[in-house]
Amino acid sequence: MPVLKAEAPVYGGFVISRNDGIVFIKGAVPGEVVEVSIDEKKRDYSVASVTDIIEPSSYRVEPLCRYFGACGGCQLQFVSYEKQVSMKTEILTDCLERIGDIKIELLPPVTGRNFNYRRRAQFKVSKDGSIGFYKEGTRDVVAIDECPLMVKEINEMLRKLKHLDLSGIKEVHVTYGDSPLALIIGKDFDETLAEQFAEAGFSGIAFQDGSYRANGYVSLDLNGLVYTVSPWSFFQSNWDLNTQVVNIITEELKDLEGIRILDLYAGAGNFSLPLASIASETVAVEDNPYAIKDGQRNASMNNIRKFKFIKAKAEKAKVKGDFEALILNPPRPGLTNEAMKKVLEISPRKIVYISCNPSTFARDLRKLKDKYNIDSVRMIDFFPNTYHIESLAFLTLKKEQ
Repeated sequence: MPVLKAEAPVYGGFVISRNDGIVFIKGAVPGEVVEVSIDEKKRDYSVASVTDIIEPSSYRVEPLCRYFGACGGCQLQFVSYEKQVSMKTEILTDCLERIGDIKIELLPPVTGRNFNYRRRAQFKVSKDGSIGFYKEGTRDVVAIDECPLMVKEINEMLRKLKHLDLSGIKEVHVTYGDSPLALIIGKDFDETLAEQFAEAGFSGIAFQDGSYRANGYVSLDLNGLVYTVSPWSFFQSNWDLNTQVVNIITEELKDLEGIRILDLYAGAGNFSLPLASIASETVAVEDNPYAIKDGQRNASMNNIRKFKFIKAKAEKAKVKGDFEALILNPPRPGLTNEAMKKVLEISPRKIVYISCNPSTFARDLRKLKDKYNIDSVRMIDFFPNTYHIESLAFLTLKKEQ
């Protein structure tokens, strides 16, 4: 079997080696010498897995989770957290330089707890009723008793779920805010099933058809605001770190008082609601009707006025007037060509770009940099122990020459 030197980290949980062609190695720490087996051979590169560690890195640690390697939820638990952060920062810097042609010194990364941070879990249920997560690259369910990435309250609910009859259910999504809420995938409203979940301690039980029993949402504290979210809406499951990022954005824009703000991928208003105190008006564009309902509830519960939703995709939204600040938090593919065209037409004075994909983030910044100064970029580690990388950039419109 080949023995390779693991070199630089690359997105996806791999480390690249170039001493025997280009090989993407799974399970290595940069700097290690490892024996590998080739899993996949392509024309220009190969994908390999570590079979033995010849020269281990001082950053290699014992994974905390006993399911690591079987469950597909984590990729980096064998790497010390300090090294995980530096690897992700290195990957983001490389993407900016290689894809975006952008050389910039990153601000310090935003980090928090590396375990017990997730407030939403999407548990999978097998045909025999066992519950856990998929084995990587398969639909086989790895049954688990707990997940160290989840807050303790979700693990407590998982243990209760294991005593219920889950036959016919495909997934159970558990959200924890002020109380636990379950979304059942695979069945429409079922009173008997709802009763079982209620007896297990869930304050709300929702179904895939949009129906629910008892509470249809949970509440969280968003830097002094009441923030509610239903199980059909996306929210940032690393809530502690989310509040840090919201603070950073609020601090950056606080001197722009009286501005009009456009939030093009608004969700339930996570980033734009806290800015309402400085805005003369906020327009939130969102396509998910459940997220809009959550956002309208959030504005009402916090007595926030001059905050309106437009139900549309970012590309199709018809917005009028000038906006001084634009918030962008697109999905993994980044901005479509149509969305980018809209951003450049609006030409806000300030852009806040939150990304969940360093490659498309770098591509989009490259398209914006002729018209905008890139004031700052930083890495946000919303998902420790996984390969996921989030980024935050602030851009300012260049003055006309």
